[in-house]
Amino acid sequence: MPSVPKEIRTYCPYCRKHTVFKVKEYKAGKRRSTAWGQIKHELKTKGYTSKVAGKVGGIKNRKHIVLLLTCTECGKKRYKVLPETKKKLEIKR
Repeated sequence: MPSVPKEIRTYCPYCRKHTVFKVKEYKAGKRRSTAWGQIKHELKTKGYTSKVAGKVGGIKNRKHIVLLLTCTECGKKRYKVLPETKKKLEIKR
């Protein structure tokens, strides 16, 4: 399990200098019901009680972890993707 410190000192493109960033794990937000892909999926599944068949492929049980970094000076947010694939992330307190 990769462990990441609570605060990281890295470059901020908005401040144009190295600053301290607060670290959080990125979580996907709520899906929009008006998005075309969501409407298309609802139309496909309309009237069916079971799931609609999709693409057949291998199940991935690991993924690249995305960190959400927040600058302590300007408050702007940016993302950082960790190079290794892991199941969980531990943030050191």
